[in-house]
Amino acid sequence: MRVKLIVAYDGTNYSGWQVQPNGVTIEQKLNEALSALHGEDIRVTGASRTDAGVHSLGNVCVFDTNTRMPAEKISYALNQRLPDDIVVQDSCEVEKNFHPRFSKSRKTYEYRILNRKFRMPTRRLDTYFYYYPLDVELMQEAAWHLVGEHDFKSFCAANAQSQTSVRTIYSCTVTRENDVIAIRVTGNGFLYNMVRIIAGTLIKVGAGELAPSDMDRILEAKDRSAAGPTAPAHGLTMIGLQYE
Repeated sequence: MRVKLIVAYDGTNYSGWQVQPNGVTIEQKLNEALSALHGEDIRVTGASRTDAGVHSLGNVCVFDTNTRMPAEKISYALNQRLPDDIVVQDSCEVEKNFHPRFSKSRKTYEYRILNRKFRMPTRRLDTYFYYYPLDVELMQEAAWHLVGEHDFKSFCAANAQSQTSVRTIYSCTVTRENDVIAIRVTGNGFLYNMVRIIAGTLIKVGAGELAPSDMDRILEAKDRSAAGPTAPAHGLTMIGLQYE
């Protein structure tokens, strides 16, 4: 049977999602725990290959198994074998042809900025500390320019391997609660580093270095150098996916 997992994790101690030779990854830990649990060689396939330091509340992956254990019980057994910073939130059986990356979905990411005079040690792992005051209203005005179908080549890492840089953003909001500014973006898919580049560009708007109207110019340029910097990974959290 094919089983779908919803996985939450603190990405601080990992070299991202995808298995690689030079670091411990989320995918590796899941493969090891599942293989030990079921006594067979299991490899998961993930929906989003988050970078080193990026967190998740609901990344999705699937795996195939011959186990007789009910799919909904696997999450409980698996969490006994996983480290404290990786927790499976749900497990269920899905159709054999379900693929987490190629099935139509809406993905939501949130980038959090701690905007205050001094750092707060309890938020050092899940927010990006930014000292200078940021204008949230200007950031929101700029974010509206990104909603819709656009070519986001300016908001994509220069070395990314994608067939097309056209994506659809369904919503992009900037809100502030106390000292934390949250940039939440929902789209049909994201290019490599796209959300972090959006965050870095919106920070420049909030700091007064760019005008909200500059977002149209940046989109039209289709040039990575036109946008702002790539914001650090640890401020980014994958909120989850909604499948059609």
